[in-house]
Amino acid sequence: MDLPYAVYILKCANGKYYTGYTTNITQRLIGHQKGEVSFTKDKLPVELVHLSLFIDKQKAYDFERYLKTGSGFAFRNKRLV
Repeated sequence: MDLPYAVYILKCANGKYYTGYTTNITQRLIGHQKGEVSFTKDKLPVELVHLSLFIDKQKAYDFERYLKTGSGFAFRNKRLV
């Protein structure tokens, strides 16, 4: 089964977290490591600390948006990282 929608959390070198959404996790991680993503380019290296895969695009998008809210930060820190 193909799971094309990914929500991921990176831990940056400065200890901060980056949450993102992609349809190609391999290429996206390569982009982060090469400094091609503006938020993380000055915080390298980054480490993948969580990956959730989804069949449904809307559910992946909604989960990423949730993780960027106050209660989503708390959930991330308690359950995901």
